[in-house]
Amino acid sequence: MKNIFGTLILTLLVFGCAMENKNETVNEEFITKGKEVVIYTTAENSDFRLTMTSSKYFEPAEQPLESEVSVFVNPNKTFQTFLGIGGAITDASAEVFAELPIEKQDEFLKAYYDIDEGIGYTLARTSIHSCDFSSGSFTYVSDEDKELKTFKIDHDKKYRLPLIKKAILAAGGNLPLYASPWSPPEFMKSNNDMLHGGKLLPEFYESWALYYTKFIKEYEKEGIPIWGITVQNEPMATQIWESCIYTAVEERDFLKNYLGPTMEREGFGDKKIVVWDHNRDLIVNRANTIFDDPEASKYAWGIGFHWYESWAGGEEMYNSIGNVHESYPDKHLLFTEGCAESFRPGGYQTWKNAERYGRSMINDFNNGTVGWTDWNILLDENGGPNHVGNFCFAPVHADTKTGELIYTPSYFYIGHFSKFIRPNAKRVSTVSSRSHLLSTSFINEDGKMVTVIMNQSDLEIKYKLYIGQNAIEQLSLPHSVQTLVY
Repeated sequence: MKNIFGTLILTLLVFGCAMENKNETVNEEFITKGKEVVIYTTAENSDFRLTMTSSKYFEPAEQPLESEVSVFVNPNKTFQTFLGIGGAITDASAEVFAELPIEKQDEFLKAYYDIDEGIGYTLARTSIHSCDFSSGSFTYVSDEDKELKTFKIDHDKKYRLPLIKKAILAAGGNLPLYASPWSPPEFMKSNNDMLHGGKLLPEFYESWALYYTKFIKEYEKEGIPIWGITVQNEPMATQIWESCIYTAVEERDFLKNYLGPTMEREGFGDKKIVVWDHNRDLIVNRANTIFDDPEASKYAWGIGFHWYESWAGGEEMYNSIGNVHESYPDKHLLFTEGCAESFRPGGYQTWKNAERYGRSMINDFNNGTVGWTDWNILLDENGGPNHVGNFCFAPVHADTKTGELIYTPSYFYIGHFSKFIRPNAKRVSTVSSRSHLLSTSFINEDGKMVTVIMNQSDLEIKYKLYIGQNAIEQLSLPHSVQTLVY
C-alpha cells in the first residue's frame, strides 16, 4: 500500500509539473494573441503630443521577412529594476515657479507629477546650497565656520522648499529626492573660491563630510525625506560657476575615509551614495577606481552620469555605461543630469533637443540604467535665472511677462517614458531589426508592458512588433516617438 501510495503521489507531482509548464506556454499565448495594444504618439510636423493615435490587436504572425522592419520583444528575458524618471528642482526653477499665477502653478505641478493629467515624474534632484542655476552663490554656514555651528538652510525656505513640498504632494506623497553639491564653501577650498574649480583642502575633509549630514537633517526636519546624495557634481570640470575637482583616487579616499563613515555615524547609513556624477566618457575609470576598492565600494550604491561629453567628439558614449554595468552588476547606474545647452530665445520647439532626450533614455536604459533625471524642471523665457549667464533649455519654460507656460517637445518625449514606465518595472529584452528605430521595453508591476519606439529619420517606417509568434503592424512617422501599452 505504501508503494502504491508513493507511486500515486509521484504521478500526481509529475502530472502537476507538466500541467504547470503547459499553463506557462498557454499563458504566454493568452497574454499576446488577441490582446489590445494602445499606441501614443508625438511627431514633428503634426498635432500629436502624447496623443493616443490608435489601437491594434495581436494576431498570429509568420516568420519575419528580411524586407520588413521588426521590433522583437521577449518578456521572458528581464533585466534591471526601474527606479524612476524626474528632474531637478533648482533655485532657478523655484524662483520662476513663484512668479507664476496660482492657476499656472497648479497646471505646472499636474503637468509634471500627476500620472493622469501629466507625465508622472517619480524622482527629483536638488543642490546642496548654490549652483549655477541659483540667482547667486551662497552656503549654509558663516565664513570660516569649520565646526558648522552656524549651519542653517534659511535661504532655501523662501522658494525651493515650498516647491519641493508641493511637488511631493502632486506626486502622491512620495518623490525620492537626492542632493548634489557643486562646491564646498570657499574657505574650505584651495582657491578660496566657490567658482572656478579648486580642490577641497585636506584639513576640511571631516567638516565637509559632516556638511552633507547637516543638510539631510535640516531638510528632513522640514518634512522632506532625502533618498540619497552624490559626492560631487562634475568632479573633473573647472567651471566659471560653483565647481570642485576630485581625481578618481581623491573621490575614492574621501568616500572611504570621511563621507561614508560620517554618514553611518550620523545615522544615515541607509541613504544612497552616488559617485562620479559627471559624463559618460570617463565613467569607466571612476568606476574601476572606486568599486575595485572594497572599503570604498561598500559605501557606494551606484554611479551617476551626465551627457555633456558629446561636445568634445560628437560621441554619446553608451558603451561606457554598458561596460560599467557588465563589470559591476551589483552597482546601480543613474543618469543625474542632462539639458539642451546654448539657449536661444524662440528655440523652444527645436525637435533635435527632444530627440536627444529620447535617444539618451533608450540607450541608457538598454545599457542597464535604473533611473533618469533631467536638469531644471522649469526656466524663464531667458533660459534662467543663472548667476553666471550659463542659460539653457528646460522641458517647460515660463514667460514671466505673461505668466504663460511653454511646453517644449522634450517634455513630451520624456513623458513617453515617465508616464507609462513606473517604479519597480523590469526592463524587457527588446531589439529592432533596423537602426532607424530605437526601442526599449519595460513590464510594470501590474503586468502592463510598455514599449517605446523612436524614429529619428526622415522616413515613414512601417514595422511589426513581435512577441513570440504574434505581432501587430504599426506605422512610425518621421521624427516621432511612440509608446505602445499592452
